[in-house]
Amino acid sequence: MKSPIAKWMSLGVLALSLATPFSNAAAETKSVAVTAIVEHPALDSVRDGVRAALEEAGYSGDKLKWQYQTAQGNTATAAQIARKFVGDRPDVIVAIATPSSQAVVASTKSVPTVFSAVTDPVAAQLIANWEPSGTNVTGVSDELELDRQMELVKRVLPDAKRVGMVYNPGEANSVVVVERLRELLPTMGMTLVEAAAPRTVDVGSAARSLVGKVDVIYTNTDNNVVSAYESLVKVGTDTKTPLIASDTDSVKRGAIAALGIDYYQHGVQAGKLAVRVLQGEDPGTIAPEKTGELSLYVNRSAAKAQGVTLSQELLDSAAEIID
Repeated sequence: MKSPIAKWMSLGVLALSLATPFSNAAAETKSVAVTAIVEHPALDSVRDGVRAALEEAGYSGDKLKWQYQTAQGNTATAAQIARKFVGDRPDVIVAIATPSSQAVVASTKSVPTVFSAVTDPVAAQLIANWEPSGTNVTGVSDELELDRQMELVKRVLPDAKRVGMVYNPGEANSVVVVERLRELLPTMGMTLVEAAAPRTVDVGSAARSLVGKVDVIYTNTDNNVVSAYESLVKVGTDTKTPLIASDTDSVKRGAIAALGIDYYQHGVQAGKLAVRVLQGEDPGTIAPEKTGELSLYVNRSAAKAQGVTLSQELLDSAAEIID
């Protein structure tokens, strides 16, 4: 028969062995470096979602070494940040938006990298296809079905024929959208009118160049445009040129409507991939993902300011109405 002390020690060992499989996965401090091309509401939401996913998995406080830097819209700065982070050798780098993701992927073939807020990671040459990459890269795309985006344009403006788009020709995700719209719009009885805005300060003048030439201006998740969305809204309001966006945060800032993803949840999704990497998975074995669930946001006051009467059907189908 075991002595009381021996029994107590045996029970203690058993308790430890039972607890081990369920212990916090973040017992060891991990280093996560996050870089974004610019700060604006959608990309800030991605960053916050990433951090929330890490904290949910137990990576917080002294269990997480967190670095965050933004390139303030400058691709050269994005490259500098990428090189610095690679030199720091974090456990994973999370890159937010296409330019920052391209900078990181160009800088390392070994540091695990999770991209996010990238429309077409294949066209951006981050991955070869939608299968597990076999490299150090995985991530989450915010690609939207453009036919559904243009159907929203028709729901807001049934008679629209000419769709304007302000975009940065140096941003891969925007170039992809423009190329696809050139093909798609004629099949829907519409045409595309383009206006380039290579810099954030060009957004307002690019929008003004479209006035009188278009029935509506559509904006994708181009980072230059989203960063300067208020200048676009001013043109839309002053000239009664309706604005339709692809991210819901832009509706809060003055677009009439958007059928878009929740960028905070997009960040959570990317953060969960980062957690899998921190827990030992090889990013090259994790298939890239897309964020699929869309919500319709509508801004009634913006519609009135831009000379548009919204149908009751559209209002009734909105997940959120902003007055």
